[in-house]
Amino acid sequence: MLPSTTARRIAIVVKGYPRLSETFIAQEILALEQRGLDLEIWSLRHPTERTMHPMHKAIGAKVSYLPEYLYEEPLRVLRGALWSLRQQGFGATIKAFWRDLKRDFTANRVRRLGQAFAMARELPAGVRHLHVHYLHTPASVVRYAALLTGRTWTFSAHAKDIWTTPDWEKREKMAEARWGVTCTAEGAAHLQSLSRPEQVSLVYHGLDLARFPSPLESRPARDGSDPLDPLRIVSIGRAVAKKGYGDLIQALAALPPDLHWRFAHVGGGELLNSLKKQAEQAGIASRVAFLGSKAQPEIIALLQEADVFVLPSKEAKSGDRDGLPNVIMEAASQGLAIVATDFAGIPEFIRSGTEGELVPPGNWEALSNALNLLARDPEWRKILGSAAFARLRRDFSMEGGIDVLEARLRAVTDNPQREPERV
Repeated sequence: MLPSTTARRIAIVVKGYPRLSETFIAQEILALEQRGLDLEIWSLRHPTERTMHPMHKAIGAKVSYLPEYLYEEPLRVLRGALWSLRQQGFGATIKAFWRDLKRDFTANRVRRLGQAFAMARELPAGVRHLHVHYLHTPASVVRYAALLTGRTWTFSAHAKDIWTTPDWEKREKMAEARWGVTCTAEGAAHLQSLSRPEQVSLVYHGLDLARFPSPLESRPARDGSDPLDPLRIVSIGRAVAKKGYGDLIQALAALPPDLHWRFAHVGGGELLNSLKKQAEQAGIASRVAFLGSKAQPEIIALLQEADVFVLPSKEAKSGDRDGLPNVIMEAASQGLAIVATDFAGIPEFIRSGTEGELVPPGNWEALSNALNLLARDPEWRKILGSAAFARLRRDFSMEGGIDVLEARLRAVTDNPQREPERV
């Protein structure tokens, strides 16, 4: 094992890397790396997208991929398991695993243990601490690996992991972690209710404004009256239930016939085909473009060309919900008028009638009405967009959150509770 004075590296563990939809994670890794933290990335899954954002290319940390499915790399998993058998933490790890498995008897639990075996064996001695994004399956791998090796760990919780993970599991993981952060006041309050209040802190991701051009000095004063220059509406987000795009299609279909508009959606997702079919059935397919996943420069260009940004988030039947979507802040970075739902972390940034217009989640009629009124009032759009940009710059820049994370991660590597054990 390396001497403790040099064992300062931190492993950042994620579910998949790189991911176009997780700009907040890449932004954070790049910023911490630029501040001198020694990081490496461990991913549970290989990338599924062919493109990546420029900031992914700027990140210098080494990336390691765990066996995504145990049967694909059986010798690697076996070597990890045999190594783990010799560790002092093996008994505690298996005890925790069996408790988990009895309450959630799924193949997923076994997969996470196998990934933890491989990770524990392969972690360099210089890695002193593990920091995991998401409190559900990635945190299971990290928890088992930490128990095996005696390393400390911390977490960043976000949205789905908070609202779809059983309370018993969150309690037990938070009890073992040194500390955690999350990105909305609602999420922080929930996690604090399951642990010690000081165990979980609210840390907004914010936005690195250095990655974005300044808002346009002026936008065309489109009001939807000209069929040759229709209003341009845009949304960015995965086509999944919690984003509420089915409600948006209904809202767009209900807009008055005299309002001329076009809508563009950026993002992949399991519901894309059904949304396209819904648009066809509603008779608006010629006005709707599903563009698929795009890299950051293309997204910025689309935001600059748009008149209105819309995101109708709501709670999915599974309980999944958004936190504070970064795309809301990205739209604000371009001074774009925003229509969204009064839900999850969105009202922590957008105050209805001040930085944007908020409507009740799942209410497509209210959404349609808000879009219609904003479409016809270019001056009000300008006022809202300017206010959103001002709030972003004043209260939601990236630096504040990175200051907190940098200080806490440096402290945990300088003062570990336990030293990693190597055999």
